Amino acid sequence: MERITSFSVNHDTLEPGVYISRIDGDITTYDLRFIKPNTPPYLDIDAMHTIEHLFATYARNDSLKDNVIYFGPMGCRTGFYLLMRNTSNEDALEYIKTVIMDCINHKGEIPGSKKIECGNYLAHNAEKAHNSLVEFYDRIKTLQVNDLFY
Repeated sequence: MERITSFSVNHDTLEPGVYISRIDGDITTYDLRFIKPNTPPYLDIDAMHTIEHLFATYARNDSLKDNVIYFGPMGCRTGFYLLMRNTSNEDALEYIKTVIMDCINHKGEIPGSKKIECGNYLAHNAEKAHNSLVEFYDRIKTLQVNDLFY
């Protein structure tokens, strides 16, 4: 079998940040690495779930909402994938920073966290999610476009 691109990246050299992992025509996949790979502790499962709900909601309610294809967790619990269409890397990076700040500033109920809305509605942790988001934002707030490449 062919080796997929993401398995060809040396994970020993990755640090928390935002990276471009794939470009498929007009769709770019951004890796939002919250945790250095293979360096526990990993993201808390309940915090990841909460971040997924917050980021997906804010990203799909902001200026580039029509360009968002997908946002979801990495199985290794080190971060998330964001797929965007027809968006410059400059715009995507600023969008990511804006949405992360929206998530940090969120008050109240987690969007989509009721039993009728979510497949695992009890698995949320707003405090841990907030702490992970703040730590991640501190790592990416000064990133520039040339920092996005592996």
